[in-house]
Amino acid sequence: MPEAADFEAEIRRIWNRAADDRFVVVNAGDLHRRAGGYPGANHRMPVCCEVMRRLMESGDEIRQEPPRGNGATLTILYRLPR
Repeated sequence: MPEAADFEAEIRRIWNRAADDRFVVVNAGDLHRRAGGYPGANHRMPVCCEVMRRLMESGDEIRQEPPRGNGATLTILYRLPR
C-alpha cells in the first residue's frame, strides 16, 4: 500500500511533467490509482487527500470536495511553476 511519501512523489512527478503549463488539476482517485492500491479494501484515500491538501500553496484551489472531506472526488488545481 502506498504511503504519504508515495503520494507526494507522484504529485511532484505530475508537476514536473506539466512544468510548461500554468496549472495542473489533480484528482484523488486518479492519483491513488497511479500510486497503487486503489480501488481496494485497504485503500489509503485519507492519506492521499491529506497529502494533496498539505501540498497546496497560495493560489491553489480545491475544485471539488466530497461531503466528508476525503474521497476519490477531491480535486485540486495547483498553480505552476512550483
